[in-house]
Amino acid sequence: MLRTQISREANDILCNYTVEYTILTNGYMGQLVEWPEVVTEGSDLDECRAMLRDALQEMVLAYRDLGKEIPSRNALIEQIPVEIDLVSESA
Repeated sequence: MLRTQISREANDILCNYTVEYTILTNGYMGQLVEWPEVVTEGSDLDECRAMLRDALQEMVLAYRDLGKEIPSRNALIEQIPVEIDLVSESA
């Protein structure tokens, strides 16, 4: 498997992105909150995480090649509580 390395130069910026993992019947799906186009699946969480890192690196290279702006980490993440009534309705 060919792996692309992004060179680290003095002016490179380290960005952290937020990942949302979804449990699927056959593994996990991972997607970046700030960059929804970066999405992948894996048979387990470790594989999904590794594939997501690889997909992110490839997207950074593709965006650079196309002259597109790379999305920055600017999402505001919060949890909103909600009460869910677990009483089932009769048909």
